Amino acid sequence: MSTENNQRNVTISHQHDKISIPVIESSEGPCGLDIRTIYPKHKMFTYDPGFMATASCKSKITYIDGAKGILRYRGYPIEELAEKSNFLEVSYLLLFGELPNKKKYEEFEYNIKHHTMVQEQVQFLLRGFPRKSHPMSIMVGAVAHFLRSIMNKQISCQKLTELILAIN
Repeated sequence: MSTENNQRNVTISHQHDKISIPVIESSEGPCGLDIRTIYPKHKMFTYDPGFMATASCKSKITYIDGAKGILRYRGYPIEELAEKSNFLEVSYLLLFGELPNKKKYEEFEYNIKHHTMVQEQVQFLLRGFPRKSHPMSIMVGAVAHFLRSIMNKQISCQKLTELILAIN
């Protein structure tokens, strides 16, 4: 393993070619290798049947190790959150990176309860789904609606509140 500009790299030799692959540090679990440049630079693909050793994204929110049965949100085991926290507490955790103390929870709950007016567009969106639609399909539609409004700007607390209301 080598280091270039404080970036760790793994070097693979193939025929007369040396391929330098950046190491991606993880917040938990094994580090990763950034293989995006292998094909464009070296005209080679990586092979990982079933994507058993492939991470699809970087996440500061979720850690998953399916082989060990681990699912954590912001460092908290999902079992602990399901047992000891309610929907709004977990929403706060996902949005702000920590579980709320009593004061923060009360402020957050107040904002949610006093912003219960769902935009008319969201109501039309939700009415567009058949009554027997799966809740996950409805949530995907609601999230897609909100993503459009935040693509080029920072999401506001109001938008987050509306999103939580739409999926609550």
